[in-house]
Amino acid sequence: MNQIESVVGVLRKMSVTLSIPVSYQLNVGSHTISLNNYLGRQVILHFCGRIYCIQCGRKISKSFQQGYCFPCMRQLNECGNCIIFPERCLVEQGRCPADHWAHHQCYGPQLIYLANSSGLKVGVTRLGNLPFRWIDQGALQAIPLLQASNRYRAGLMEVALKNFVSDRTNWRAMLKNDVVLLDMVFERQRLLKEAAAEIDEVMRQSPQSSFRLLEDPKPVEIQYPVLAYPGKVKALSFDQSPDFQGKLLGIKGQYLILDSGVLNVRKFGGYEVQFRHP
Repeated sequence: MNQIESVVGVLRKMSVTLSIPVSYQLNVGSHTISLNNYLGRQVILHFCGRIYCIQCGRKISKSFQQGYCFPCMRQLNECGNCIIFPERCLVEQGRCPADHWAHHQCYGPQLIYLANSSGLKVGVTRLGNLPFRWIDQGALQAIPLLQASNRYRAGLMEVALKNFVSDRTNWRAMLKNDVVLLDMVFERQRLLKEAAAEIDEVMRQSPQSSFRLLEDPKPVEIQYPVLAYPGKVKALSFDQSPDFQGKLLGIKGQYLILDSGVLNVRKFGGYEVQFRHP
């Protein structure tokens, strides 16, 4: 079992590999830490007091939207914040340059999917971003619904489907594993039937070939490296305390589950931290 005693660097979102269970790598500067090796062991995380934009790399006093400086965040929001609201994407209006770093996710095929993280939800992501998107959400189960030609069209379909299923994840319920397993094939068929009129209307108002119904997609089930789920979720924040120590009980979504609380690693992207194993 390879373990690192101490590393310092700028924190990035965890990398994942779909396996049984999911394999997690903590990215600290140039160091990649295989977190599964630390399950059941004490770890220490220390915020060194410096923050850097995860896009342009400049030193900042405060980060926005999980790691960006204010100018980069504004660039990210130029297309109506289509990360959060894909139906506002300007990809078809010529105001979203294909070579702009903030908008690369808008071009090319997108998937509308169902996931079960804290209950059934609908979501949108780039075609090549699965199963990583589902893992980041802490989904136990997921299944594709439709393929769209770009993010804007996928967003329009998601809005229509939100009348029948939520687009939100209750992160506390997800971390407590307060989730009922579902028959995802049945749920997909049920939603397509209940929302048939709305789906047809979005397709009717869209250019030909904007959507493709995926034939007989296979559901995906995901297992996470967790020894014990918290009975009560206590969020840890480097903005409130620079030091955290505890036994690593699990990893789910982009969260570290310690016996002292849970840390959203992605939220603190760009923070310079020290990771230690005493």
